[in-house]
Amino acid sequence: MANDLNSCSFIGRLGNDPETKYTASGTQVTNISIAVGWKSKDKEGTEWVRVTAFGKLAEIMSQYLNKGSQVYIQGRMKTDKWQDKDGKDRYSTGIVADNLQMLGGRESGSGSSQSQPQPQSAPKDYPDKAQSQDDGFDSMPF
Repeated sequence: MANDLNSCSFIGRLGNDPETKYTASGTQVTNISIAVGWKSKDKEGTEWVRVTAFGKLAEIMSQYLNKGSQVYIQGRMKTDKWQDKDGKDRYSTGIVADNLQMLGGRESGSGSSQSQPQPQSAPKDYPDKAQSQDDGFDSMPF
């Protein structure tokens, strides 16, 4: 698995305003859904991509984004498993955001004189990531 890569990049527009929640430990979690267009030789369509951000990146998303905002999102794909009310296993796949870039201009009529924040990276300590002191770099031969 050392040569595997789990990285996804999307440019799309938010279908709804961001939804924000907090974990039991107080970490902010923001969810968005973006519409991403595609086109082939004889067809075109739209896919909806679910995106989750944690911590500071989640705060920025909830503060500066709204329905219709165009964004560039970079992150990793994650699949969650749960059981429905009938006990059947269900799965959903989404993106855990690492980076966000707000695209497009400011929306007309916003009246805000604030400048847009610079691209942000999510903290490296995701709540679902195992905390390990040994990252393996000390054992690398170079």
